[in-house]
Amino acid sequence: MFTTLAEAPALQVSRWLNTEVPLTLESLRGRVVVLHAFQMLCPACVSHALPQAKKTRQLFAASDVAVIGLHTVFEHHDVMTAAALDAFVHEYRYTFPIGIDTPSQGSIPATMREYQLQGTPSTVLIDRRGRIRLSHFGLLDDMALGGAIGQLAAEDAPTALAADPSNQAPSALQAAGRCDDDGCPTGAT
Repeated sequence: MFTTLAEAPALQVSRWLNTEVPLTLESLRGRVVVLHAFQMLCPACVSHALPQAKKTRQLFAASDVAVIGLHTVFEHHDVMTAAALDAFVHEYRYTFPIGIDTPSQGSIPATMREYQLQGTPSTVLIDRRGRIRLSHFGLLDDMALGGAIGQLAAEDAPTALAADPSNQAPSALQAAGRCDDDGCPTGAT
């Protein structure tokens, strides 16, 4: 499934959201980087890719896997402003770092051009050494992505799941006959 394409180019970001310091791939070296390129007016980004990025951030330990969003606007420039993105990120409660791709000559932003992305959504996996190992345009199955991240994380260090309270065993009261959207604990009727 993996191929080493090349060392990942630097991210050309004009502004960062959800991080106090600008991120660089060099500063993330030693972690697997999951880069989700999106546009806030892209239906597949909103319905699948961004929720997938959010879930990826919740499932993998931040010390092992870095999840980054890249808002890369190649259409509808006049409505997809930084202020609109701020509101969008706040409304959807995305907490992972999101960079705004730097505009460049023509309609394709700088990082999108450098990574040769075909559109949005796109997912790029960068290994612990800073090499692009997967670049995928379009929807990527959650299980396939999780497996790919796990494989990359296992190449140089063990990966751990982040502590997620929803993954804890149900309490006795919860197990006493409560089924919900997450499942039916033992003892449920």
